[in-house]
Amino acid sequence: MAIRYLLDEHLNPTYRSQLVRRNPELVVRIIGDLDVPPKGTPDPDILIWCETNGFILVTNNRKSMPGHLTDHLASGRHIPGIFTIDAN
Repeated sequence: MAIRYLLDEHLNPTYRSQLVRRNPELVVRIIGDLDVPPKGTPDPDILIWCETNGFILVTNNRKSMPGHLTDHLASGRHIPGIFTIDAN
């Protein structure tokens, strides 16, 4: 099974092209693509979608995502993984 990443809508799409260029077997989607949550989806819903669909979330949201993740895990849920990056 290929590793699957969901990129936050605020990340530069270049991340996708570079990841896939280096490893074509990766599945990389960006929020707003046809088969993933639409742009503007609340963070808690994105975490649930990643859990349900087996995607690792890649985000630069260092402000509110840690709290959403804490709440997600505290409610007994899980997530395959999350990378919080510095887009600078």
